[in-house]
Amino acid sequence: MLKHTLIHPEINAILGRAGHHSKILIADGNYPASTKKGPNAQVISLNLSPGCVTVVQTLRAILSAVPVDHVNTMGIPSDDPYAKFGEPPVWNEFRAVLKESGSSLALEPILKWDFYKAVESADHVLTVQTGDQALWANVLLSLGCRT
Repeated sequence: MLKHTLIHPEINAILGRAGHHSKILIADGNYPASTKKGPNAQVISLNLSPGCVTVVQTLRAILSAVPVDHVNTMGIPSDDPYAKFGEPPVWNEFRAVLKESGSSLALEPILKWDFYKAVESADHVLTVQTGDQALWANVLLSLGCRT
């Protein structure tokens, strides 16, 4: 019986095989998960309906199961219309989940096109596609190691 809050069997299996520096993408409902992924990545669809399951819920569950070294968000290019609004509100929710998990990690934005390149690396092992409707709600986790 698992003690952490992540109970999805396929996600647990992939995380169990992942090693240090492996990359896990938790994608919002707008992310092109079928085309923007690494050659070794599996896609798990949790997009039941719009807004369900969210990236925040998924992040909370994954952080309960594995150590993480880096947390990257998809950064907004300055020429994007959304850039004038500043940081997306969901990023503060990500920070709250990180703090709640006991992590002192900071969110590190990677501009959109560089974010796609980071996801397309051979280290990318999993995309969890959510139904989250929040804008700019993609999170790329780099796994740490057990200490």
